[in-house]
Amino acid sequence: MTHNFSFHLTQEWANQYGLPTDDWPPSTAPVTSFFTIAVNAVGLERATTWFEAARRAERRVEEVKQARTFQFGFAAYLEHAMDFYGHLPTLEETVAWEAVKAAREIAHHNVGVGPDAGPDFDDFLDCAMRACGRSSDQSCSRPTVEAASA
Repeated sequence: MTHNFSFHLTQEWANQYGLPTDDWPPSTAPVTSFFTIAVNAVGLERATTWFEAARRAERRVEEVKQARTFQFGFAAYLEHAMDFYGHLPTLEETVAWEAVKAAREIAHHNVGVGPDAGPDFDDFLDCAMRACGRSSDQSCSRPTVEAASA
């Protein structure tokens, strides 16, 4: 593994919520762990796809809630967004699926009412996708020994 996703995600938390870290939503630490599990399971490039699928699934949950119709739930919508129909997910995909579901569940414990409302899962996903971008940029643009000595 040549990326440092959790470090970059921590930087994104700081960009999003400022410093000191005592002011961050309490769920950022455990969500960092679960997002990192997902990234380690499927890799940086695919993790971005996973986080985008999670965004679509979360939006579907909200759409259905607004429409007041039958709710299949986030897990089903994530499965649909990842197009798992017709094949069994690999071990790595299963790990990432469970990690993203857990991160969402934890993130939802921040939700409050009114001006004290915490961040939503979509905010967390934005930070995770930016962290994937930072991590992939770093691994691609790491200077070589020759360039560093020139």
